Amino acid sequence: MTEAIAGNGGAAAPDRGLGLRRNVALGMLFLVGTINFVDRQLLSVLVEPIRAEMQFSDTQFGLLTGLAFALFYAAMGVPVAMIADRWNRVKLIGIACIVWSGFTAACGMVSNFWQLALMRFGVGAGESGGTAPSLSVLADYFPAAQRPMVIGLFTLNGPFGVFVGAAFGGWAASAIGWRGAFLVIGAVGIIVAPLLIWLVREPARGQMEQRQEVDAAVPIGHTLALFMQRRSLRMVMIGSALAAFVSYGMLNWIPAFLMRTQGMPLSALTSWFAPAAGITFGIGTFAGGWLVSRAARTSPRAYGSIPALAAAILVPTFIAALLVDSWQLSLALMLVPMAACIVYVAPALALVQNLTPPRSRATAAAVLMLMFNIIGLGLGPLFVGFVSDMLKPAHGDESLRWALMAIIPFVIAAGAAQFAMTRHLDRDFAE
Repeated sequence: MTEAIAGNGGAAAPDRGLGLRRNVALGMLFLVGTINFVDRQLLSVLVEPIRAEMQFSDTQFGLLTGLAFALFYAAMGVPVAMIADRWNRVKLIGIACIVWSGFTAACGMVSNFWQLALMRFGVGAGESGGTAPSLSVLADYFPAAQRPMVIGLFTLNGPFGVFVGAAFGGWAASAIGWRGAFLVIGAVGIIVAPLLIWLVREPARGQMEQRQEVDAAVPIGHTLALFMQRRSLRMVMIGSALAAFVSYGMLNWIPAFLMRTQGMPLSALTSWFAPAAGITFGIGTFAGGWLVSRAARTSPRAYGSIPALAAAILVPTFIAALLVDSWQLSLALMLVPMAACIVYVAPALALVQNLTPPRSRATAAAVLMLMFNIIGLGLGPLFVGFVSDMLKPAHGDESLRWALMAIIPFVIAAGAAQFAMTRHLDRDFAE
């Protein structure tokens, strides 16, 4: 089997029309990924009206936005990715989009916490068929040297989804109610999925490699062995898990912090937070991929050093944003840490795509995302909610301020792991 190509490896000669097909694929996968993130963000934006109706605690909300989703997302992620490495990935993504959108619509019809948790289980299971197969498709449309930037563009679906989710959720809360919001977003996904299957052609496996890949599926044991054999892959899992713990903890709780602790009105969430979050998360996502694409031409150590630098910037700026008393000033100061917390995503995903063979890329991405989702999405929001509930008797609405402050040590640990990874990248790319 062909070895994984180096970070600046070449591409096979493109056939006529490849440029159009790859751009259509990138655009449609971006759209489906945006719907994926709107589904996730919507619950965070609508937490206050939902909580007022159903009367659940911050810990329960952390469970809903984090662990309830992440457990099923992670449990299904690797099996679905193994299917993607063996079957038509585009059809699989389309089917998954229909599944998660159906469960999103069902969130608008629940009557208690446990029914909502069950629907979030279904959303998580469906969304496991989105990102990892999409990354594998893009890796077969674009050569290795372009992948960090292309994956940076693709993962802009997260910031754009945050923007759309916050803007739409803020409007929907007053116009059609939180139940109507879930029904509308679910319907959009069910409509878009067939368009993806119709417009995007499944690419040939390994067509962008300098040496053609043997057309055989890679056993899961071989893929897992790569993470054990290559130290940079081990370290990117640790660093990314810690960084995801921070970024998901911030993403899921900043809207509630601004409204509950800082007094931001719901209308301002739509007018100010939605564009601020969309732009800053977008800058951080794209900057991570773009900077690594350029710096890795000189040294692959950029895959670790640039995310580590972003973590160093995040610490003082996030502390400053949490300590002020005005929601306007807090949001303004929050712009830098909201951008910095997401820089790690594109470099980590691109690194895994570039250090694994084509027939195992979806599975390898799912293994990395297992860490993203169990440690990051599963435990990050839950940790913040738990700490907030613990501090609430003594601090009241201020408890959320100090709960968010409690994630700072995890930022420091993430940056340390990402910097430690730089020692191993030269050797692993050479191999």
